[in-house]
Amino acid sequence: MRALPVGERALLVEVSSGEEAQALHAELLRRRADGSLSVAEIVPAARTVLLDGLDDPVRLAGRLTSWDIPALSARAERAVEIPVRYDGPDLADVAALWGIPEREVPEIHSSAVFRVAFCGFAPGFGYLTGLPSAYDVPRRATPRTTVPAGSVGLAGPYTGVYPRSSPGGWQLIGTTDAVLWDHARVPAALLAPGTRVRFVPARCS
Repeated sequence: MRALPVGERALLVEVSSGEEAQALHAELLRRRADGSLSVAEIVPAARTVLLDGLDDPVRLAGRLTSWDIPALSARAERAVEIPVRYDGPDLADVAALWGIPEREVPEIHSSAVFRVAFCGFAPGFGYLTGLPSAYDVPRRATPRTTVPAGSVGLAGPYTGVYPRSSPGGWQLIGTTDAVLWDHARVPAALLAPGTRVRFVPARCS
């Protein structure tokens, strides 16, 4: 773990894996909730967590290395359920990459419990982890100029749902009617870092 000062009131904490970043993020949220950590913003990424609005970043940087950061809890907790029709145009390609029949892709994907590692790319877009590393897939060699809103895709270790139409190079395995971002909703984003997610197979129309 390495903590780097960012400006006068922030730290960027670097760790060695996505799992460590998620565990650190969860511990930081816990400490802020119980009042033992005063911080305005906690922003996770793939292998970093940014803390902004600190009173004494240098002092916290020195303390972080002594923290006992538990692994993410495996206990059951409420998960956001996202209904998905496994009708994506890349379903056959993903099945080939996984070395299985196409009909087994929905079963494998929907049996996993995902967690939002971090958010980015577009408002409401979460990078979800949860599939074993054997199911990592590369991005498409040629990205699409337009990916419809609600498309469920895979790239590397992540699953994501496009909250709006945009270009993209993820492998598309399904679609959902879930609204990922609604500015009239509080909070506007359906998914936030740390949220557990399950994909529920829906009947294709």
